[in-house]
Amino acid sequence: MVEPSRLQAEADGDDETESLFHVPTDSYSIINPVDVYGPLEEVLREETIDGMPLGEVMFGEIRRYRGGGEVHMDIMFDGLEVRLPGRSDPITMGVTSGYDFFGEHAVYVEGFAQDGYCSNTMRSLTDKEVIKHVGDVRNFRTWWEELLAQVELVADDLFEFIRDAQDIDLDFSELPFTVTEFYTLLGFPDYLAERAAGDAEANAASPFEVDMWTLHAGATYALTHFFQGKEGASLDQYVRIANDILINPEGTIERVEQAYEQELEADGDDGSQASLAGERALASIERVSDDLQEKVEQFEEREDALRERFQEAMG
Repeated sequence: MVEPSRLQAEADGDDETESLFHVPTDSYSIINPVDVYGPLEEVLREETIDGMPLGEVMFGEIRRYRGGGEVHMDIMFDGLEVRLPGRSDPITMGVTSGYDFFGEHAVYVEGFAQDGYCSNTMRSLTDKEVIKHVGDVRNFRTWWEELLAQVELVADDLFEFIRDAQDIDLDFSELPFTVTEFYTLLGFPDYLAERAAGDAEANAASPFEVDMWTLHAGATYALTHFFQGKEGASLDQYVRIANDILINPEGTIERVEQAYEQELEADGDDGSQASLAGERALASIERVSDDLQEKVEQFEEREDALRERFQEAMG
C-alpha cells in the first residue's frame, strides 16, 4: 500500500519521500480511523454537561507525525473540571487519544487533564485502552461512552486525592537526598529531575518542606514542557511515576528507599563511619514511611473504590 501523493513525488525524483505505507501480512489488518473517531463525533454531539453538548465545550490540540500516519490528540471539556481552593484556573478533564498506522497498536485512549494554573498535563488518569492492528472493529460508540464516563468518575475523586497529597510533607532537611535526587531515585533522567525539582521548590511554601501534590506537579511540569521525545513507552513510564506520587505516596517512598539502599550497596564502602551514616539515612526515610501509614488505608480505599466504578462504567 502506498500514499498516492508521495508516490508521485518519489517518481519525480524526490529521494527523501517514502511512498510505502504498509506491507500486508496475515497478522496485520487496517482499522480505518473513521470507524473509531466517527462514533466519537456522534457522542460529542449528543452527550451533555450542564445542559451543553460536549462538542460545544470541547477544546484541545492535535499533533501529526509521519505524514499523517501517526496522530495524537488531547481534547478537554469546559465544565468537566476540578477547582482547588485559592486558584482561579481549574484542572480541566478530557481524554488523550491517538492513531498509529505503523505501531504495535492502531488506537489508544486514556483519561487526561490539564492544570490551567500552570498548563501542566496529567496523563493516564484512567486505564489505557488499546486496540491493536487486527481488525478488531467493535461498537466504538459504546466504547467512547464508557470511556467518557470513566473520565467523569476521575473528576469526582481527583480533588480528594490532591487534598490528601497536600497534607503529606517531605522535610528534605531531614532526608539524605535533595529534591532533585528524589526524582532521580524514582527513575527520572537528570534533565527531567532538575526541571521537576526547580518547579517543586519554586511552588513550595519552603524549599526544604514540599508536599506530595507539589512534588507531583513538579513531575508533570517537567514531562509537559521538557520531555525529549514523543508519545510512547518511555513517556508512559515517567507518567506512571508522576501519578504514583499523587495517588500512591507510600509506594513512592518505598521506591525511593529501595533505590537509595541500592546506591549505598553499589558504593561498597566498608568504613564504619560511612556504614553508620548510611544506616542513619535509611532510618530517616523509614520514618517518613512510618508517618504515612495512618493515611495509607485512606488512599488505598479511594483508589480501590475508583477502580470498581471504572469496571461498572465499562459494563
